[in-house]
Amino acid sequence: MSIHPVQRSTFEEDFLIRSVGVIARQPDVALTELVANSWDAGATKVQIIIPSEEGGALIVEDDGCGMTPEQFYKRWMRLGYNRVRHQGPYVEFPQERPHLKRNAFGRNGVGRHGLLCFADSYEVETWRDGKGGCFVVSATSGQDPFILLSQNIFGVEGHGTRLKANVNRNLPDPEEIREILSARFLYDPNFDLSINGKSLPLSQHPGLLDQEVIQITPSITLKALFLDSAKSARKIQTQGIAFWVGNRLVGEPSWSLGQHAVIDGRLRFAKRYTVVVQSDDLFEKVLPDWSGFRDDYIIRRVFKGVEEYVLKTFMKVSAERIQETTETILREHRREIRELQPLARMKALEFLENLVSNNPTLLPETISTAFEAVINLEHSGSGKALLEKLASLSLDDIEALDRLLSEWTIRDALAVLDEVDRRLTVIEAIKKLSQDKAVDELHVLHPLVTQARWLFGPQFESAEYASNVSLTNAVKEIFGTRLDENAFINQRKRPDIVILKDSSLSVRAVEQFDTESDLSSIKEMLILELKRGQSQIGRDEMNQASGYVEDFLNCGLLEGTPYVWAFVIGHEVANKIEPIRRIGDRPEKGRVQATTYGQLVRTAEKRLFNLRGKLRERYDDTPGEELLQKILAEPEQIEIADIISKA
Repeated sequence: MSIHPVQRSTFEEDFLIRSVGVIARQPDVALTELVANSWDAGATKVQIIIPSEEGGALIVEDDGCGMTPEQFYKRWMRLGYNRVRHQGPYVEFPQERPHLKRNAFGRNGVGRHGLLCFADSYEVETWRDGKGGCFVVSATSGQDPFILLSQNIFGVEGHGTRLKANVNRNLPDPEEIREILSARFLYDPNFDLSINGKSLPLSQHPGLLDQEVIQITPSITLKALFLDSAKSARKIQTQGIAFWVGNRLVGEPSWSLGQHAVIDGRLRFAKRYTVVVQSDDLFEKVLPDWSGFRDDYIIRRVFKGVEEYVLKTFMKVSAERIQETTETILREHRREIRELQPLARMKALEFLENLVSNNPTLLPETISTAFEAVINLEHSGSGKALLEKLASLSLDDIEALDRLLSEWTIRDALAVLDEVDRRLTVIEAIKKLSQDKAVDELHVLHPLVTQARWLFGPQFESAEYASNVSLTNAVKEIFGTRLDENAFINQRKRPDIVILKDSSLSVRAVEQFDTESDLSSIKEMLILELKRGQSQIGRDEMNQASGYVEDFLNCGLLEGTPYVWAFVIGHEVANKIEPIRRIGDRPEKGRVQATTYGQLVRTAEKRLFNLRGKLRERYDDTPGEELLQKILAEPEQIEIADIISKA
């Protein structure tokens, strides 16, 4: 069936330039991408011509496979061309280079538009298999983000590609580009890159920070060279440790040696450097396809020697950077440092030295922010305030503090006290707010009770109790017309609370892995039903809750056969009903229990060793609404559904 749209999408004039991002703004990144394209085309020689002034022609030419006109239309003119899907992850080489093997850089077809950094249109001349073409491509607006302005098809022998743009912005500096690109592609001795007719040999590169001969055994010698590109690379494939055996690259550069990572190659600091390890003594250890080394005792010794060299050199490089960063931060905050007391100043400087030394990859801006925070803490006089509090303690309190500190760390004690305070606050809020007839149970009491699952027994203490997708589906199926019209209006924010017409319901579960199938299933369910309007829990309410349990157990929508705990919570329980009902027999499958808010408060007091009574004055004068705001202001774990909805 043909589709006739009402309107087609259109593109802003600078859509393509904005889409390629930093490639369209930074000359070194743009040219790196274009050289990487030559690499992916199987080139061994790339020549870049950079004009001396704007208006001149910038040219990138390689001896790679090139493209026929048909291939150009399919690859170059397709927005977001997926190279891996159409050409595979490896580089195709011209027929005269069958011994070479490379992993391709290209993935999403963005880098080929690198010349847009210098002009709004550019020329592509490419040829192979006796056919060639010269194409003029331009960024545009409307229904096409870029178009083919003109073409000239011709017959020609050989293979290769030549790109050209007349520079009207971002004119690059040839010497700077030569240093940066050479450092990024010097790791492969079979890849010759020149800028304005000049290449930069590894031994003459100004970014060569260190070199050393490593003697592994009397018969195996390595020469290691540590190279700085002066700028972080956009892609990490060009950085790492590159092995040359007989002037040929083995595998791909990587900061991993075997299965062991020497440093984290994702760090910005690591993306600047390349280590070239040369040897003529490892031919017998190279795999037949030159993708790596054989795993044996000798190669493990080689890797260990190289790792020791790399880490030693990194520490040397870091030491210089540490000194420079420390001096910069101190100059930036010298006025605030002068205002500190001598002891506080010493502590702040010690913090700065440790932070910079232990985290050499941190950005100076991040270090400066952390150091400023420490200075502010020292300025706050927190030490003086603590001394004033200690001076006002009674003898009994001092003895209790001494006993506490002899058995606990301050951090542990604070963690326990914070949790106790949180629980006492919940209890006090439930007590005060449940007695207020004007309180909205759904939005006030239910969140409090749901947070305090420990009130119903120690088995519900686990943080594993959470909302479950299959539970939500089961709720929709079971309750049907009994659901309020806004039952799931806040499903993303609070998927554990469901609104019924006469009550609100919290349904949660804890999962387990089935020992036979290894599949996840629900082990236990917890249902908390809060009745509205100063309600009394009678036979009808208990029958209704029992029906809920039976419906869940028999709905066929749950993953597994869980045990179901159901608590019906109200202001009072009728005299003539049994407060506990058991569902099922041999085995028991569930339990329904009637509970009052007062019973919850009394139970909580016992579980907390009557601390509420001992600390009563801390909470008595605090209104219930203020306690509620304190609880609701605490950070909580983000629901997975919420994360997915924002992704």
